[in-house]
Amino acid sequence: MTAPNYDSELDARGLFCPEPVMMLHNRINDVEPGRVLRVVATDPSTTRDIPRFCQFLGHELVSEQEQGGEYIYLIRRGEA
Repeated sequence: MTAPNYDSELDARGLFCPEPVMMLHNRINDVEPGRVLRVVATDPSTTRDIPRFCQFLGHELVSEQEQGGEYIYLIRRGEA
């Protein structure tokens, strides 16, 4: 199975709470509704914060995984 495609990327490696989500909040606005943003982070708190961000703001968390100490998220921007 291949990983879903994405349209743009946010590199939040080396940043700590709340910076990754603050950057995500700004960056998601640059993505057109229905398009996918890939987020790469190293802060474990993103495993809690990014799903909540998506839930509260109406974005779809397409996938999340940990790979070699990095947390990788694919987020489909909602209509809001």
